Amino acid sequence: MCVGIPMQITAINGIAAHALDGQETTLIDLSLTPDAQVGDWILTFLGSAREVISADQAAKIAAALDGLRALMAGGDLGAAFADLEETGPQLPPHLQAAADQGKTTA
Repeated sequence: MCVGIPMQITAINGIAAHALDGQETTLIDLSLTPDAQVGDWILTFLGSAREVISADQAAKIAAALDGLRALMAGGDLGAAFADLEETGPQLPPHLQAAADQGKTTA
């Protein structure tokens, strides 16, 4: 399994970027995100940017990762998944449409 890490671009040189994850700077491949700019938040997987994301999305992902780290160290999740707890589970659009029509089976 691959976990996406949110990082902020600090410098770009061609298709490579220096991006910051907390205090650590990493060289990231921007081949899949050619429109990324300095200051943008990107979601990285194994040294490659896969998507430009908002600062809000980056903060939520970072909070979730921090919560999982705390849990693995014997602590608790705290508010790491507060954004999910607020909304609760949601059906995919096609299933919600069927539920709205009163259908319970195919």
